[in-house]
Amino acid sequence: MNLKERMDLIAQLRNYMLSGDLSWEQAKENAVIANPWFIPAFIDLSIKNITENYLNSRELEHWISEHAIPETNLHPKIIGIVMAGNIPMVGFHDLLSVFVSGHHAKIKLSSKDNVLIKHLVEMMQSWRPELAESLKFEETLKSCDAYIATGSNNSSRYFDYYFQKYPHIIRRNRTSVAILTGDETPEELNKLADDIHLYFGLGCRNVTKIYVPVNYNFQSLLEALKKYDYFMDHFKYKNNFDYMFSIHLLNQTKYMTEGHVLLVEDPSLYSPVSQLNFEYYTDVSTLKKSLENHPQLQCIVGRGNIDFGQAQSPGLMDHADGVNTLAFLRSL
Repeated sequence: MNLKERMDLIAQLRNYMLSGDLSWEQAKENAVIANPWFIPAFIDLSIKNITENYLNSRELEHWISEHAIPETNLHPKIIGIVMAGNIPMVGFHDLLSVFVSGHHAKIKLSSKDNVLIKHLVEMMQSWRPELAESLKFEETLKSCDAYIATGSNNSSRYFDYYFQKYPHIIRRNRTSVAILTGDETPEELNKLADDIHLYFGLGCRNVTKIYVPVNYNFQSLLEALKKYDYFMDHFKYKNNFDYMFSIHLLNQTKYMTEGHVLLVEDPSLYSPVSQLNFEYYTDVSTLKKSLENHPQLQCIVGRGNIDFGQAQSPGLMDHADGVNTLAFLRSL
C-alpha cells in the first residue's frame, strides 16, 4: 500500500472507532471483561484521545510532512512491537507509527490489553486483506529487523539482552509529577484531579506526586479530588485503598484523605494505586532544575509546563520517553 492508501485506511478506521458498530461495541465489552481496570468510561476516553489527537487528518499530515514519509516504502522492514497493557490501547501510537512509515509489524500484545487493538487490526484486514501479511500478532517476536518494546524496569533488562544486536527502542518505567504554587484556581485543581485519576492512575503520564510550597493549604485540593469518590465503588481500586490505608495505620504514617485517595509525604516519585505522594519545596527554580531531564519522568504538569488536565491527552509529537518513534523508523 502506498501512503495515500494507508491514509485513506486510517480515515476509515477513525470513522469506525467513532461509530456505534455492534462489533466494536462488543469488542469494548469484551475488553472490560478481560481487564476490570478498563472501565467503559476510560475505554471511551482512550478512543476519544486517539481519534482526536492521533487520527486527526490535519495532525497526521503535519506529522508525515515533518518526517518526510515517502509515498512508497521501497525497503520495508519488519518491526517487532512489544506492547504494554496499563491503559486501554496504550500501544496504538507505536502501531500507527509503523503503519504510516510503510514498514511491517509483528505485534506482541499484553495479556492485559489483548482485545481492542487486535479487533481494530482485524477490521483493517477485513477491509484490505493484503494487510494480513504486513500486520501480524505473535506470541514470540523472532526474525524482526528492529524492535520497539515497552515494559517495566525489570523486563527492560531482558529486552536489552535479547534485542541488543538490532536497532531498538526500549521503554522503562516512568511517571509524572505536578508542581503547585498554592494559588491555583478551583478549575486548575479540578483538572489536576483528572491528571491524577484518569485510568485509575495507571498510566506513565498520570501524576503520582505533587510538589507544594511550604505551608501549602491542602483543603482546596482535597475538595477537588472528591469528583473521583466513585472509585470506591470499583472493587479493585477499593482493595488497593483498604490495603494502603491499613499499612499507614500500622506504621503510624501521617496522611490526609477525603475518602478515596491518601495523600502521604514521601520522597518517591512513584505512588501505589489510591495514594498520592507529596513533597514540600522552598525554591521553585531549584526544584525545576532538579527535575529537568529526570530519567524517570514522563512529563511535568503545572504552570509553565504541561497544562493542568492535559497530561493524559498526548499528541502525535508527544513521544514516550522523549524518543521520536517515527524518526527511528525512518532511519532504518
